[in-house]
Amino acid sequence: MARFRALVTVVRGTWRRSLQLRVVTITLVASGLLVGGFAYMVASQSTNILLDRAREDVKRRLEHGGDYAAEQMSVHPQYFDPQVRVTFEQTVANLAGGEPDQVGGVVVVMTASSYPLIQPAISPAADVSGMITPELAQHVGSGAQAHQIRSGDLGEGRLKYLVYGSPVPTKFGQVELYYLAPLTTQDQAANQIRATVLITGLALVMLLGLLAALVTRLVVTPVRVAARTAQRLSAGLLDQRMVVDGEDDLAMLAASFNQMATNLQRQITRLEEMSRLQRRFTSDVSHELRTPLTTVRMAADLLFAERDGFDPAAARSAELLQTELDRFESLLTDLLEISRFDAGFAVLDSEPTDLVPVVRRVVDRFDGLAERLGVRVDLRLPSTPVIAEVDPRRVERVLRNLIGNAVEHGEGQPVVVTLGMDDTAVAVTVRDHGVGLRTGEDKLVFNRFWRADPSRARQTGGTGLGLSISLEDARLHGGWLEAWGAPGQGAQFRLTLPARAGDRLVSSPLRLMPEDLPADGSQSAVAPAGEPQSVVAPLATVPEQAAGDPAAAGARK
Repeated sequence: MARFRALVTVVRGTWRRSLQLRVVTITLVASGLLVGGFAYMVASQSTNILLDRAREDVKRRLEHGGDYAAEQMSVHPQYFDPQVRVTFEQTVANLAGGEPDQVGGVVVVMTASSYPLIQPAISPAADVSGMITPELAQHVGSGAQAHQIRSGDLGEGRLKYLVYGSPVPTKFGQVELYYLAPLTTQDQAANQIRATVLITGLALVMLLGLLAALVTRLVVTPVRVAARTAQRLSAGLLDQRMVVDGEDDLAMLAASFNQMATNLQRQITRLEEMSRLQRRFTSDVSHELRTPLTTVRMAADLLFAERDGFDPAAARSAELLQTELDRFESLLTDLLEISRFDAGFAVLDSEPTDLVPVVRRVVDRFDGLAERLGVRVDLRLPSTPVIAEVDPRRVERVLRNLIGNAVEHGEGQPVVVTLGMDDTAVAVTVRDHGVGLRTGEDKLVFNRFWRADPSRARQTGGTGLGLSISLEDARLHGGWLEAWGAPGQGAQFRLTLPARAGDRLVSSPLRLMPEDLPADGSQSAVAPAGEPQSVVAPLATVPEQAAGDPAAAGARK
């Protein structure tokens, strides 16, 4: 059974993958049914024609033989005449072999069913008891002609016979005359016709199948070449092209495909160059701004330290200058980090780390902001250490962004931070009860410099790059960073990382949907940052992720 199922699976897979196989199979089945029906009709009609001719021939001979038998029997006025038996035998002998056009092998039988004293006469001698059935004898005895086809052995092997009977009138009453004509010639002719039709039909079906295979190959081969070329193009081999042969539709397809590939290569090269220049520009500007920023920072630190001796307006200006310089320096740091991610230079320094103190340390950092905004941060941490192979600096940066956003946009409601783990992964969820994320904005919340409400004031001086950098940090670990949100129900972000560096994630130990909502809540999960799941988690199938929405993301970093 297992082998049969495996065979069925292989056949089904081949059937679904091969267009040529499907076309050839359908052609063979359709032509086979058509040719089979035609062959059956031809063979049936031919057999009927041969049988009808045999019937007509036997019927004609039977009528002639009946007249001859009636003439011979007319000399006997009484059935008990001793010569009746002799006349019976002479008559069937003459009818069986005495006529010039008589078909060889015909058995002639005369009976007198109404006169038991008269024994049947058979020529040539044979046992015909099984050939003349009671039904046939009854019909002929009633005065009507009748016939049937029977099989039997009359001395020449088992053959098929056409048995034809007819009443013969005499002076003393009625006797019956039967002709048993073998259908050997007709059977042989019918078999030859069937064989000829069958061989011709099979040859025609095979020819149609071969023709379908050739025609399909002419069409499928360029399509397969186009598919392979497209796969190579998608793999980055932008110089791959199809061979253009001829001027037909397939050649036009190949030429159009090559033109499309050339345009794509040109456009991709142009975009790559623009992206490279953009990354270089960002990196160069960030580095170049370091020198003047250092000078301005020194002057600002001096002014900020002496602000107590200034008049109130100047002192306030020094404080504002210090604050904006801090934000500017943070922005430069984030830009440099983004440029490293874009250039592919980001390196993961994984080490076994207990995440419980990491989470506590990040939460403690926001105690002042939480107290000022009236937000309570609840920690739900395991009582045992949660060890994972991660880069603690990057994980701490991700948690700073998530918890800072939740505190800032929590609308005075509690923020819940949960840490969980299983055998293969660790996860941290950050849940706020603010205005939430509107449908569709979860696709934007991880974009650089994106804000749901540009007019909303920042409490923490974020740069607008925090969640973008956090997403790149999660990807660098081979993990997921996901968002869920619903208007008026707040938002929840979930960071899931493999417990061992390099492992593949298949699930998360914590739900993306908040625990305080039903498991079948009305909001469904969607991939973060509006990217395909394979982008967010290239090493695994990302589980459900929620549609983000902000007003709470209103100004998510």
